[in-house]
Amino acid sequence: MIKAAYSDKNLVVDILTDSFETNQSVNYIVKQDKKRVNRIRSLMDYSFEVCYSFGEVFLSDDKKACALILFPDKKKTTLKSILLDVKLILSCVGLSNIIKALNRESKIKAIQPKELMYYLWFIGVDPKHQNLGIGTELLDDVIKDSNLKERPIYLETSTLKNLPWYKKFGFDIYNELDLSYKLFFLKKEAGIT
Repeated sequence: MIKAAYSDKNLVVDILTDSFETNQSVNYIVKQDKKRVNRIRSLMDYSFEVCYSFGEVFLSDDKKACALILFPDKKKTTLKSILLDVKLILSCVGLSNIIKALNRESKIKAIQPKELMYYLWFIGVDPKHQNLGIGTELLDDVIKDSNLKERPIYLETSTLKNLPWYKKFGFDIYNELDLSYKLFFLKKEAGIT
């Protein structure tokens, strides 16, 4: 795994847009119109910017997969972060979806524990290269990095087929949230391989 440079942003956004185009959780937030795919790109652009500033952005060695890590305790409100939030609302969520998006985020925040964490916001593999072990290798490297930082990994997923994959790595479901879909909250303790 390699640390992404800012110049890798378009590649990361491309991988995540393609990987999450049909994801229930992403499409719950993104305004559903003819610009939907561009709106998903905007979400991934936003997520890259936030993680690049307040976490880590990793690429697999072959640059076919990526992971966005956020350290919530390091996230600060700055002029740049406020502008990013406004841009996200206008280019992704849409004014008509803002209440729904804010309600979902407040429910998620209420469930997430208030401790130092290694938050795996997104992990994705270019769809043309999925099922080749690239994501498995990247997640293994992410786990090693979280262990070095002595932080438990937290994530959410709405993709049922990914639950056994995460469980194989030692993640446990610690909560669920029913929206118009089911969102699963997973955790892996630091230091456990």
